Amino acid sequence: MTGGMGGSAGTAGSGGPDDVTGVLGSLAVSSVAAPPAAPDGPPQGIGASVPAADADAKTQGTFPYAADLWAEGLLWAAVLRSPHPHARILSIDTRTAAAMPGVHAVVTHTDVPGDAAHGRRVADRPVFASDVVRHHGEPIAAVAADHPDTARLAAAAIAVEYEVLEPVTDPEQAFSAEPLHPDGNLIRHIPLSFGDPGITGEVVVEGLYRIGRQDPAPIGAEAALAVPRPDGGVEIYTASTDPHADRDLAAAAFALEPERVKIVVTGVPGAMGDREDSGVQLPLGLLALRTGHPVKLAATREESFLSHAHRHPTLLRYRHHADAEGKLVKVEAQILMDAGAYADSSGDALAAAVAFACGPYVVPHAFVEGWAVRTNNPPSGHVRGEGAMQVCAAYEGQMDKLAARLGLDPADLRMRNIMATGDILPTGQTVTCPAPVAELLAAVRDFPLPSSSPEEEDWLPGGPEGAGEPSAVRRGVGYGVGMVHMLGAEGADEVSTATVKVSGSVATVICAAVETGQGFSTLARQIVQEVLGITDVHVAPIDTDQPPCGPAAHGRHTWVSGGAVERAARMVRTQLLQPLAAQFGMSTELLTIADGRITSYDGVLSTTVAEALDGKELWATAQCRPHPTEPLDETGQGDAFVGMAFCAVRAVVDVDVELGSVRVVEMAVAQDVGRVLNPAQAHARIEAGITQGVGAALTENLRTNAGHVRRPDFAGYALPTSLDAPDIRIVKLVEERDVVAPFGAKAISAVPVVTSPAAVASAVRAATGRPVNRLPIRPQAAVGAGL
Repeated sequence: MTGGMGGSAGTAGSGGPDDVTGVLGSLAVSSVAAPPAAPDGPPQGIGASVPAADADAKTQGTFPYAADLWAEGLLWAAVLRSPHPHARILSIDTRTAAAMPGVHAVVTHTDVPGDAAHGRRVADRPVFASDVVRHHGEPIAAVAADHPDTARLAAAAIAVEYEVLEPVTDPEQAFSAEPLHPDGNLIRHIPLSFGDPGITGEVVVEGLYRIGRQDPAPIGAEAALAVPRPDGGVEIYTASTDPHADRDLAAAAFALEPERVKIVVTGVPGAMGDREDSGVQLPLGLLALRTGHPVKLAATREESFLSHAHRHPTLLRYRHHADAEGKLVKVEAQILMDAGAYADSSGDALAAAVAFACGPYVVPHAFVEGWAVRTNNPPSGHVRGEGAMQVCAAYEGQMDKLAARLGLDPADLRMRNIMATGDILPTGQTVTCPAPVAELLAAVRDFPLPSSSPEEEDWLPGGPEGAGEPSAVRRGVGYGVGMVHMLGAEGADEVSTATVKVSGSVATVICAAVETGQGFSTLARQIVQEVLGITDVHVAPIDTDQPPCGPAAHGRHTWVSGGAVERAARMVRTQLLQPLAAQFGMSTELLTIADGRITSYDGVLSTTVAEALDGKELWATAQCRPHPTEPLDETGQGDAFVGMAFCAVRAVVDVDVELGSVRVVEMAVAQDVGRVLNPAQAHARIEAGITQGVGAALTENLRTNAGHVRRPDFAGYALPTSLDAPDIRIVKLVEERDVVAPFGAKAISAVPVVTSPAAVASAVRAATGRPVNRLPIRPQAAVGAGL
């Protein structure tokens, strides 16, 4: 941590911050406190398996999600979406819809008072399509009515005349196609150049790889409630993962000052990216402002599939050069990412893909060219491990090819090229963080294989009593070694602010870091318990009246927001201990706080925190800002990343080579975690990431036909179920602390997602001897071995 942590402190009498509550009171998310622990209760603080604060409420069905909210005078909204992926809008007639009984308002692009277009990085996405539709499901208009059925019927009654246009659906054709936007179809181009382009290796292998469109598939579809304010502003209750960015987008669209737009974060029913689609929030806010009523929208699953961002489908061409011993000499690659209709975070995803195109291996010469282009396909954006996941599948496929060409064990070939701390990325950045990649790979390589053979298994590919024959089953073992970056990149200002207050025996954390399932609210409690020795810790509800903390992505909140909470807690600790230390003529370092008591090293002083406070309230506000990064230059060079995390996975699969069905038997995982802050949550995050990666490897692909989304539901989009989840063995968690990260911890959730699809594909190659160059793996890719 460098020069970025500061803060202010005060007591109750000095005007400290108040608890944050929503304007509607009962509509705001209630903070869930940890129950006070008995002396012999569960362990507390950093390193303990503290249960999630909201676990009981979620399992009992009392946790407040946006879809559960209600307000007096509530209206319901529905959004009319385009049935075409590309069309010119000739006219929009809302008269019939507006005249229907129960309809209070109909809004289109002409009713947007502020910025007609918005975007996370590039302002290219309209609130409502005006002249051109660019993807299937794009919002055209929205309706507010006194019943949800009336709203849906009114939306269907809006008459839109289209001139259907030929969609651009092939990203390779986007370069020569007619521009879909005034600034063209190319969003970003990165030509990375590192080393001598004339160098060649004794052995060369080439490959072409395709990665499909994975959907975030959140447990709960998008929902929000917009409530007009007396000052002419609006409050929006929604499962935002970046509330301040959402507020600024909404304020610009509504032509309001940011202070008159408030985002209140409700429960987040699962997230692994930008959770909430602006196509829900912005129409709702407009309708609430137009009608003067609270307006609510709960999207259908079909609307959810059509509207939110997906993982970028990617085409990758690779050429690996190596010497006769298997040491990498040069990597050449071309990476083409399909951004869909709008830019979103595609430039960031491309930077990660290009920077990590060679993987966690030492490559002295690398030449990688990457493009992100617009098409008329569904929108792509931030999804866990974006960019890194796609290239991992490709470079690990290349490592398998190289091992086969040289007659080497795949794990041995990888070990000959493995990266370590002090090595240099193809971007020119030195890996200064702990990089125990060799230790991770050795751990999964040496872990005992499952004892049973395919013939002895009761559960074969296709499930019990499946159609296949046991004699057609082949077992394969494969490896995946991957990496991700932590925090934002390329000059992103990573800063977070937190306030810690202590009153009596209770501590409160005020921090706008959204709990998306990654465990931050639990971690914040653990930090305060560790620093202040207070068991009863509350995490306040989140809204945009609090200072910004940035998006819930790339392990940011563990690092940046956790660092801010730690700093604020330590400042409160100093305030609490200084008067006592002065009274007894000793340093504060000689005092300890544990289980709500303050004691001195010699036992002379022993008092409770509540007694030491003597009725006062102490509080402190602090910031955490990691060291700065820089954008990649015109040759792809630059110190673009704050830190990196690594993972190795060994997959064992059974493949029915007659039917092409695949069963993942076991996934052995070793991960670089820096420090385990909560063992139970760490294991849960890794297991969830592995399962999500298995879905990307075998089943998950949001398919399109000429730009139309096919089967946008859970019957057509195959999520892995509990029956598909493999036996996950967490072999090793390497705790080599990153000295610049709070507590030395690293991000956990993303890197298993990045690495596991590559491991599954590697194992299928080993089982079948066939090239596997597409994710998800299609049955025909696994058919034919040994027949």
